Amino acid sequence: MPQAVEPQHAAHIGGAVMRLLDEIFPLVEGFYVDLHRNPELSHQEHRTARSVAEWLSRAGYEVTAGIGGTGVVGVLRNGPGPTVLLRAAMDALPVAERTSLPYASTARGVDADGDEVPVMHACAHDAHTACLVGTADLLASAREQWSGTLLVVAQPGEETLDGAAGMLAERLYPRFGRPDVALAQHIGSAPAGLIQHRAGTILGTSARLKIRVFGSGGPSTRPHTTVDPVMTAASIVTRLQTVVAREIDPKDAAMVNVGVMRAGARVGAVPDEAYLEIDTRTLTERAAAKLHTAIERVVHAESQASGAPRAPEIVRDQRARVTDNNPDQTAVVAAAHRAFFGDDYVLDLPDPIIGSEDFPEFGLPDDPDPVPYVYWFIGGTPHETWNEAPGETPYEKLAAVPEAHAPDFAPDREPTLRAGLAAMTMGALAYLGRADAAGDSAPDMARTGERPPPVEAAHAAFGDHVDPEPPEEPAAAAAEETGESTHRADMADLLADHPEETGESTHRADMANLLADAPEETGESTHAADMAELLDPPSPARGPTRGTATGPSESLAGAEPPSGPAYPAPPPQGPPVAAPPPTSDDTDDEPPHRL
Repeated sequence: MPQAVEPQHAAHIGGAVMRLLDEIFPLVEGFYVDLHRNPELSHQEHRTARSVAEWLSRAGYEVTAGIGGTGVVGVLRNGPGPTVLLRAAMDALPVAERTSLPYASTARGVDADGDEVPVMHACAHDAHTACLVGTADLLASAREQWSGTLLVVAQPGEETLDGAAGMLAERLYPRFGRPDVALAQHIGSAPAGLIQHRAGTILGTSARLKIRVFGSGGPSTRPHTTVDPVMTAASIVTRLQTVVAREIDPKDAAMVNVGVMRAGARVGAVPDEAYLEIDTRTLTERAAAKLHTAIERVVHAESQASGAPRAPEIVRDQRARVTDNNPDQTAVVAAAHRAFFGDDYVLDLPDPIIGSEDFPEFGLPDDPDPVPYVYWFIGGTPHETWNEAPGETPYEKLAAVPEAHAPDFAPDREPTLRAGLAAMTMGALAYLGRADAAGDSAPDMARTGERPPPVEAAHAAFGDHVDPEPPEEPAAAAAEETGESTHRADMADLLADHPEETGESTHRADMANLLADAPEETGESTHAADMAELLDPPSPARGPTRGTATGPSESLAGAEPPSGPAYPAPPPQGPPVAAPPPTSDDTDDEPPHRL
C-alpha cells in the first residue's frame, strides 16, 4: 500500500498549489465549455483526445495517444515516490440536450448501429476531463511541492463499459508503470461543491443482455400455422418482473429493465423472431450472478413453452463490476479532503448508488495483487435549484433535480469545476506531497464568499441521513496540529464568485466573449501559455467513426491541434440552469466540427 501524507500537511501543500488556480481557471472553464459544445460518442473521441494530448504535452508530460482506441496517457516523473493514476472518461451520450445553455450541444453523430443520433455530455464527462487536465497543469506547475510519478489517463468508452478494459488490453501498466493507487471522481446531483465518499461499495454492477427469440412466421390470417415470437417475448417481459420480487434476497438491491423490444416489419404478418435488450443492476456480484442465471432460465423456458423451432440466443455485454473502494485508501483521501475543504464540505454516503462504472478495471480485480482505488462524487446542482426542489428529505430532493444522463443535466459550472480541481489535486497530494515541502503556512486565508457553504444546503437537508463524523484516519494522521487548515476557512471563497479580484469571476463576463475567438493576451500561465493556439480550429477530422484512423497517433510530433472555436475568455454570469438560450445573432456561430 502507498504511504499516505499526513492530512494537515497535505492540506498545506494543497494550499500552495491551489494558489495557482485563479491563473489557469478561465482556461480550464473554457476548455470545459468547448468540450460541452463539441461532444463525441464512445470510441469516437478523436477531437477530445487531441485536445487532452495537446494540453498535457504543453504542461510537460510524456504523452502517448491512441491507447485502447482514442485513449490518452500522460506521464510526469518527478523524483522518487509512489505512482498515482488520475483518470477521467471523455465520451458523451446519444441524448438531445435541453438545457438552454448558450453553449448547448447541437452535435449529431452516428452510433455503433449506424443510426444518426443527437450527442450530449449528459454525464459530465466534459467536466471530468477539464478537471483532469487542469489538475495535471496545476501539479506540473508546482513540482517543488511533491515527489513521485503522475499517470494521467483520459479514457474512451466509459458509457459502453469497455474503454478501461481496452486500455489495459494494450498493456497500459507494462508500458507506463503500474500505479500504487488509482483515483477518479464523478459529478453528481448533490449541491454544487459537496464532496461525497464511501468506503467499500459505492457503485453497483450492471450488464446488458441482448436476447433473440425465434418463431415460425406466416400470415396473420392463419395464426394456427405459426409460432409467434412476439407472444414469447411478451411472456418473457412479464415473467422477468417476478425474478427480483421472488428470487432475489430483499437485502440485495436489484433491478431488471427491458428497454428494447422489436419484432416484425408489417402489421399483417407474424414475424420469425423478436429481439429484446435487458438492463440489469445490482449492488453485489452474488445478486448479479443469481439474476443473470434466472433471466437465462426464464428465456429458455418461455421459448420452449411456446414451441419455438430453435433455442434463443443470449449475449451478455457491457458488463461492469461493483465499484468497491479500498477502505484504507478511501480514509486517506477523505482525510485529505476534510483537511483542505473542511468537514462541512465532505460527507460520507450512507448507501451505495445502483449506477455503475468501468473504473474498477484499473484496479485489476482479478489480479492476486489488485491496485487499490478510490472513487468519489462531487455535487453539481446549483444551490438555489437544490433549495427550491420539492421534498423534505435529501432523497426526495435528489429525485426532483436533474441527474446524469438526463437531457437537462447542467452542473453549476464554476463551483463544480473549482471543487473538482481541488478534490483531484488533493487526492494526488495525499500520496505525493513532499515531507519537506513548505506548503502554504498562512495562518488565515479566509475571505467572505457570496455563496452559502454546502453545509447549509446539504447538511441541513441530509440531517440524520448521513454520518457527519469523518472515517478513522490512518496512523499518519494521528498527530494533531495547532491552527486551522489553511483552506478550511477559505472553502466558501473557493466556491464563490470573486468580482473584486484582478482575474474577474468567470460568471461575470459576457457570453458573446466566450463564444468568440479570443484576442491574444499577455501574462498567461506558463503551462498554458499557448492554450489559445491549442484551441485554434484546424479542419475537422474526417473518416471512419471508430478506431484510431482519424485519432491521435502514437507520437505527438506534428499532431494536429484540436478543432473547434477558442474559448479562453470567461463564461456568462449566473448559474448554468438560468442562462438564456442563444439569440438569433448567435446562429452563425455553429460548431465547426460536427460528429
